[in-house]
Amino acid sequence: MTGIDWSVFAVYFGGVLAFAWFQSRKNVGVEGYFLANRRLPWAAVGLSVMATQASAITFIGTTGQAFDEGMEFIQIYLPQPLVMVLLCVLFVPFFYRAKVYTAYEYLENRFDAKTRSLTAFLFLVSRGLAAGLVLYAPAIVLSVIMGWDETVTILIMAAVTIAYTLMGGITAVIWTDVVQMLMMFVGIGVALFILFTTLPSGVGMGDVAYIGGIQEMWTSIDWSWDPSNRYTIWSGMIGGFFLALAYFGTDQSQVQRYLTASSLKQSRLSLIFNAFVKVPMQFFILSIGVLLFVFYHFEQPPLVFNNAEVAVVMESDRADDYRALEVEQTQIHGERRAATLSLLEARESGDQGRIAELQRAIAGQDEALIELRQEAKGIVSDVRGAASNDVNYVFPSYIIKYIPVGVLGLLIAVIFAAAMSSLDSELTALSSATVIDFYKRWFNAGATDAHYLMVSKISTFIWGLLACLVALYAGQLGSLIEAVNQVGSYFYGSLLGVFLLAFLVKSANGNGAFLGLVAGMSSVFALSLVTEIAYLWFNVIGTVVVLVVGIAVSAMTGGRDGGTGAAAGVG
Repeated sequence: MTGIDWSVFAVYFGGVLAFAWFQSRKNVGVEGYFLANRRLPWAAVGLSVMATQASAITFIGTTGQAFDEGMEFIQIYLPQPLVMVLLCVLFVPFFYRAKVYTAYEYLENRFDAKTRSLTAFLFLVSRGLAAGLVLYAPAIVLSVIMGWDETVTILIMAAVTIAYTLMGGITAVIWTDVVQMLMMFVGIGVALFILFTTLPSGVGMGDVAYIGGIQEMWTSIDWSWDPSNRYTIWSGMIGGFFLALAYFGTDQSQVQRYLTASSLKQSRLSLIFNAFVKVPMQFFILSIGVLLFVFYHFEQPPLVFNNAEVAVVMESDRADDYRALEVEQTQIHGERRAATLSLLEARESGDQGRIAELQRAIAGQDEALIELRQEAKGIVSDVRGAASNDVNYVFPSYIIKYIPVGVLGLLIAVIFAAAMSSLDSELTALSSATVIDFYKRWFNAGATDAHYLMVSKISTFIWGLLACLVALYAGQLGSLIEAVNQVGSYFYGSLLGVFLLAFLVKSANGNGAFLGLVAGMSSVFALSLVTEIAYLWFNVIGTVVVLVVGIAVSAMTGGRDGGTGAAAGVG
C-alpha cells in the first residue's frame, strides 16, 4: 500500500478508537455496558443488526463463493424479509417486555434454570467458534496484500476490537457499526465501479450479463429436490428460513441489538429496515464475485489465488509441474479471451450459428481452466500436506493488483470495518451471556453493579483471546461464509425449537424443553455423520425434533410446571 492508502487506513482506525473513548464516559453500570440503557434509535439499531451479520466474511467468502459457483448462494437470503416480519410479531414483544438482558434469561422465566443454562452454553460454543472465523477473514487480506504473518495480523486486529469494545461497551459498538455499515455500502459501490472500469473498452453491462450467463453464473434459482444439494430454492426458502429465524430470533448477538432500542416500536422498525435492505445488499456483494468471473475471461487469473501457497510450491520439487500448468493455462486463457471477444462481435452482428459455436468453445475452455486450477490446487495440497482451498483469496488477489492508489486503502478499511462490526458484536453477546446467564445466575447473585461491570469487561477480554485461538485454525475450513453457516446450522434449529415451545405451546414445561433440546441436537449430529443432507436442512430437522419431543414429554410429565412465570405471558 502507498502512503495515501495507509493514511486512509490510519484515519479510520484512529476515528474508531477516539469514538469508543468518547462513548466510554456514557457507560454507567451493566445495563449501560450491555444494553446502552435501552435508549438507542431504530436506525442505529437496524444498521448494527445488519453490520453484525455482514462481516468481512461477507466480502471475502461470499465473493469467492460467487466466483466459483455463481449467484445460487442468494437463495439462502430470500426468506429474510418474511423472517423479519415474524420477529416483529412474535419474538420482539416477548423479549422487549420481559426486560431481560439475554434471550436465555427469558427461558428460565418461562421454563427452568437448566434449559436456560443449556441454551446459553450452546450459544457460547457456536458463537465462540464464529468469532474466530470473523477475525480470521481480514488476516487473509493482509497476508495477501502486505505479506504480513496471519498470526500477527489476527492479534493486532483482536487487540483493536477488544480495546474499543472494552472502552465503550454496546453503545460504542452500535454507533461504530453504523459508521462501518455506511462504509460497507460505499465499498460495495466502489468495488462494482472499479470492476466495470477495469473491463476492456467496449465491454458493457449487457456484455457482462451475457458472458456470465454462458456458464449460468447469474442463475440464482435451483428448483431441484435433491436434499444433498446445498443451495436450492427449497433448502433456501425452508432451511434458510429456519436458519435466519433462529439467528435473528434466538442468537444473543442479535437479540441484544434490538433490546437496546428505546421502545418496542423502535425495535420493530430496526428489523423492518433490515427486511428491505439485506437481500439487495447480498445480491450486490455476490455480483462482485460473478463480475470477477467475467473479468478473468479477459485478464489471466492466477492458477491459485493464495500467493503464499504458490510461493511454497515454487520452493519445492513440484515447481516444474506447477510451471507447466501455468504455461497450459496461458494458452487456454488466450484462446478463451479471443473467443469471448469474437462472441461479443457475433452477438452484435446477430450471427446465431457463430454465436452457438463460440459459446460451446468458451464453455469447454472454462471447464479446461477449472480442471487446471484443480490440478494446481492438488499440487499445493501435496506440497503442504494439507488441503488447498483458495476461494477466500479471490477478491483480495484482485484488489491488490487492480485497485488504484487511495481506493485500495478505502477497501481495506471497509473489510476491516466489516470484520470489526461482527467481532465486537460477538464479544458483547458472549460476555453478556457469560456474566448474566452463568456468573450472576450460578456463582455470585448478590454482587454490586460495579462488580458485574468489572467482570463483564474481563469476560469480553477473555472471549477476545479465545477468538484469536479459533482464528489461528480457521484457514482449513474452506469457504468462510459456508463455514459460519454450517457451524450455526448444527445449533440454531434446536435453539429455535426451544423458543417456539416457549412462545407458542402454553402446555410446554421445562422437562419437555430440555429433553427436546437434547433430542434435537443429537438428531442433527447423528444425521450429519450418516447422511449427505445439506447443512441448511439441519435447521429444519432440529426445530421439528425439539417441538415434537418437547410437546410429547411435556404431556407425559403433566404439562406446564417450570419457571417463575415472570415473563411467560407477555406479548
